[in-house]
Amino acid sequence: MVENFLTGLESALTLHNLLLLLVGVVGGTLIGMLPGLGAASGMALLMPIAAGLDPLPGLILLAAIYYGTQYGGSITSILLSTPGDAAQVMTTLDGYALARQGKAGLALTTSAVASFVGGVITIPLLVGLGPALAEVALKLGPPEMLVLLVFALVSVAALTSDNRIKAYGMAVFGLLISAVGFDPQSGTPRLTFGQVDLLNGINLVPVIIGVFAIGEVLNQLGRGPSKPIRARIREMFPRPKELAEVTGPTLRGSVLGFIVGVLPAAGSTIAAYFAYDLERRIPARGKTPLGKGALRGVAAPEAANNAAVNGAFVPTLALGIPGSATTAILLGALLIYGVQPGPTFIPENPELYWGLVASFLLGNVALLVLNVPLVPFFASALRIPYLFLFPTVIATCLIGAYALRNNPFDVLVAAVFGIVGYLMIRGDYPPAPLVLGLVFGTLFEENLVRTSAIGHGSFAYIFERPITLVLIILTVLVIVAPPIVKLLRRRLKANAATERAKA
Repeated sequence: MVENFLTGLESALTLHNLLLLLVGVVGGTLIGMLPGLGAASGMALLMPIAAGLDPLPGLILLAAIYYGTQYGGSITSILLSTPGDAAQVMTTLDGYALARQGKAGLALTTSAVASFVGGVITIPLLVGLGPALAEVALKLGPPEMLVLLVFALVSVAALTSDNRIKAYGMAVFGLLISAVGFDPQSGTPRLTFGQVDLLNGINLVPVIIGVFAIGEVLNQLGRGPSKPIRARIREMFPRPKELAEVTGPTLRGSVLGFIVGVLPAAGSTIAAYFAYDLERRIPARGKTPLGKGALRGVAAPEAANNAAVNGAFVPTLALGIPGSATTAILLGALLIYGVQPGPTFIPENPELYWGLVASFLLGNVALLVLNVPLVPFFASALRIPYLFLFPTVIATCLIGAYALRNNPFDVLVAAVFGIVGYLMIRGDYPPAPLVLGLVFGTLFEENLVRTSAIGHGSFAYIFERPITLVLIILTVLVIVAPPIVKLLRRRLKANAATERAKA
């Protein structure tokens, strides 16, 4: 295995391949910073160039774009509360809070290092455990995926707000938005209200742009004139105490992100949500609460979404099943090159496989080396007076919404959800469950229909499956346990007060 990896490293280290890798990570970072242009869009833009190259250089270029967009999206998430795509939504919660505290440089450095660690330490998992994990993932049928999605929705709603009713309401709202358009089973329009533009549904990216970016800008404007955020560049590197705080979350997020990435159709978005949720469940006394500017709230999801990139390649290469929408594009590139992914891919194409895996290591190193020195430059963007910054942000967001499909209707969607986002901020409604509901909506409906079909209209049989039963119990505990714990604490405090009064 080591010998094969070194051979692949030698193939990836040619001058031609290194230049393409640098083009990919730099281009991917820039694309990720633009709202609306995520990894899939970046890979699609450069697909014609990649198709004209040999298989290994072409795949190295596309994979480098994939990695670059993951980090690029985190830059705008932290600085401007503008996620590049859904995978960076969780980074926004603590990253932007850190930026408003003058710690933008520290947040960006933490993001870069966590992304690097998540991408590098999971390469051995990709090499050694990939095929085995892919076989396990195939055993997760529609019932397991359905309950897993419910568990994810409930968990994220629980972690993003103290008011669970509001959080659950936002998750349901997201599911309703995802239902707009054609019914996948009957093909009949639903919730379109006679509008032709709604037949294809409401796209995720304009909603994210509106709720997070435009909504935050409107909220800041509503507060009246304010000074730009001070970005203290001297604090860009974590101190030993801060380094100790993010080490555990980075490692946990890396492993969890890889495992989630292996699941077909899961991808980096779900990985980031689960990593953030895991940190919420681990006691952290004396540390900054999540959502208030906690470094671990940046490290865990960033490590997870980069590790999920490696995980997503497992079902793509070993089974021919895309692990995410982006790897579906990579799968198409393989077919263009005349290479058939699947169980025979590695034995029949060892140079291609090992060269691609080695490029993952080189790509993450290149991202770290290129981006960490640029952290002061990125952080200095917050020094721009809001008089110039806010109009630029809104213009960039609207251009990004339009560029996604060259559709003016997406600009309108972004503007409408910008107002919705502003109202949500003012009413203390968490945006993350809404986005997650929209992300999961189609997948949730597909697995709901399939689960119903398997049970001939009944869902009772899912309680007989071990994995679904465990997930159902965990979901119930997430819903029921916190109120019970709060009630017990109140009673204990009341009893203690009564005892002190008697004494």
